[in-house]
Amino acid sequence: MQDVNEYEPPKVWKWEAESGGTWASINRPVSGATHEKTLPVGKHPLQLYSLATPNGIKVTIMLEELLVLGVKDAEYDAHLIKIGEGDQFSSGFVDINPNSKIPALLDNGLEVPQKVFESGAILLYLAEKFGQLIPKDFGKRTECLSWLFWQMGSAPYLGGGFGHFYAYAPVKIEYCVDRFTMEVKRQLDVLDKQLANNTYLCGDEYSIADIAVWSWYGNLVLNEVYNAAEFLEADSYQNLVRWANDIKARPAVQRGRVVNKTWGEESQQVPERHDASDIDSKLK
Repeated sequence: MQDVNEYEPPKVWKWEAESGGTWASINRPVSGATHEKTLPVGKHPLQLYSLATPNGIKVTIMLEELLVLGVKDAEYDAHLIKIGEGDQFSSGFVDINPNSKIPALLDNGLEVPQKVFESGAILLYLAEKFGQLIPKDFGKRTECLSWLFWQMGSAPYLGGGFGHFYAYAPVKIEYCVDRFTMEVKRQLDVLDKQLANNTYLCGDEYSIADIAVWSWYGNLVLNEVYNAAEFLEADSYQNLVRWANDIKARPAVQRGRVVNKTWGEESQQVPERHDASDIDSKLK
């Protein structure tokens, strides 16, 4: 264990300065809007405000899967929210999501527009609204929701814990990296064992549970986030890697993962999506 200066927490914590590192400028201990700005509204009933992070692509993949299934009412406008510039703290965004995190969805197709925030809640909302990608059998539906909520509860360890201390922290702290790596590897083992005898997380049926978990853990083992696949020995989780590659190959996943993306290869960037042709023009 490396030597570190022992930290004695004060009796009352005060926010005196940014902690440094990636995303430090947008972290703060208070909520609410920092500036007035009205969100743009497109031509479709479903208005998505997001960025192609693991949480963001859950929803665009879901919407593209619905469109592949022939659900015409799943057409949507995807507006770019630049979280590095603080777009999520605009008055318009905070009105939809008081927690100021992407993604946020506004369904204008109802008499009273419906605001939905939290990626898992958006997946469930869309699945129930259109009757797709969630098992109809009560027992299977319950299992699907268990895995969906597992992902929502586990992601903070992966993104906020492992991802932060391994990839983004200005100082690498051995204790922190060890602590979160141990937990992430345990989670990978949970998934690998579940997928040993199942095509998808809930058996033979692809569902919102797979979409939610793949967006984080599929991308992780395929080395799409944190550049940590070798560090985590991702190849050793063979069932998980098989599942991750199978889902990555789905046409709707290939489409959804590029929406609201502004980095990487130009052919993989669709900053805003207002029509299917916006994606078609890139994924030729």
